[in-house]
Amino acid sequence: MTGPIRQPGYDPNCRDCPRLAEFLDGVGKKHAGYHARPVAPFGARNAKLLIVGLAPGMHGANRTGRPFTGDYAGILLYRTLHKFGFANQAGSDRTDDGLKLIDCRVTNAVKCLPPQNRPLPEEVRRCNHYLAEEIALVRPRAILALGAVAHGAVLRALGLAPARHRFAHRAVHDLAWPLGARLFDSYHCSRYNTQTKRLSAAGFEAVVRDIAKFLRGSR
Repeated sequence: MTGPIRQPGYDPNCRDCPRLAEFLDGVGKKHAGYHARPVAPFGARNAKLLIVGLAPGMHGANRTGRPFTGDYAGILLYRTLHKFGFANQAGSDRTDDGLKLIDCRVTNAVKCLPPQNRPLPEEVRRCNHYLAEEIALVRPRAILALGAVAHGAVLRALGLAPARHRFAHRAVHDLAWPLGARLFDSYHCSRYNTQTKRLSAAGFEAVVRDIAKFLRGSR
């Protein structure tokens, strides 16, 4: 019987970042039932929308093994995706809860849980080839970057200069690559950003509404 195998955009056995690998080893011992390994992308491979978050959360994706499933950030994310037709239901707590994404795929710039939810710049760079592989595989029409780190990771994956595409909430960037994809920026839908009112539900919905309008117009 063989275990999980590598696929484009994801390697379940990756230990390229020593700090993250060691941290996950400790988390796995402390929380025996947790996933505690690299988290795979979730959604269709031919999705029109690719959402890029920062990294798995300790008691969310790191626990369940699915991006934004079971954590606070996932509440706003999946509720909003459902509202605009990108998900079949408004919430997700477990991997067997029936959630299905519609023309949408969710991943992270860093596939492993980092200490204090803060990956180091070199860890973001080291993991970037997975994101590049995934974008090439999915060929999305729209990419949603949740936060400045995810924004930078998308640009790096596409070989684009950050200075020409600066991050700002609700900014839109037409990317100079063969597919003509459009990059949409949003503050991350984290507990910190919503509780400090940096990001409101209405503000996040406005970004996803922009994406929905773009994709409807591009059909």
